Amino acid sequence: MNVVIFAGPTLSASEGARVLDATFLPPAAQGDLYRAALGKPVAIGLIDGYFERVPSVSHKEILWAMKQGVHVFGAASMGALRAAELSAFGMEGVGEIFQAFASGALEDDDEVAVVHAAAEDGYRPLSEAMVNLRATLQAARAAGVLGEDTRTTLESFAKCLFHADRTWPALFQHGREAGLDAAGLDAFLDFVTEHRVDQKRLDALALLQTLRARLEAGLTPKETRYAFSHTDAWEHILRKVEATLCPEGHGH
Repeated sequence: MNVVIFAGPTLSASEGARVLDATFLPPAAQGDLYRAALGKPVAIGLIDGYFERVPSVSHKEILWAMKQGVHVFGAASMGALRAAELSAFGMEGVGEIFQAFASGALEDDDEVAVVHAAAEDGYRPLSEAMVNLRATLQAARAAGVLGEDTRTTLESFAKCLFHADRTWPALFQHGREAGLDAAGLDAFLDFVTEHRVDQKRLDALALLQTLRARLEAGLTPKETRYAFSHTDAWEHILRKVEATLCPEGHGH
């Protein structure tokens, strides 16, 4: 079956291919999901997507794809955000990060934002996502490595950092400068080295596993009940995508 997954840096195409037979594409920018839906895939999985300096994948292209009978799943990063925003329309979210956004426990987009290297370097992450920092701090607290006061203090330090500056070294530096217990920080450093929680990766794998199970059970075309409106913003996306297509409908 034809399935498209947008991933990187959360999950590499090679790792994802070991879980699900699919076409793995780079992080989605605005128009990419619409372009993928033109190929009539059974399902699209949105994990990673661009933001900030590159226009993000739009809600309208996801709604359009589902209107064409394409199932759209989201998890981990941009996918979790869009799934939480569009779950009422039928986009399916997977994983703890999606659940946190859907419940309102998390609200800020910067929770999943990271900076990463270029495609030639495998979209290698250059910062740490706030959701991963939170998950690791909570795991260390549960393991008795951190007390609750230290956990909340470090979590506050991490949240105050600009998303591009969120790294474990930066967090430990803030902890030392704030005078937190040195022995406790050393124990936490050992914990991070051995037991860092990559919640984004875990949720991305859960999406692929969920999609594989749904495909094996038989996935009929997506059914929707909403009316799709052709707004000026939607027409702008169409013109942008069509400008990149060859006459035969294939990208340059």
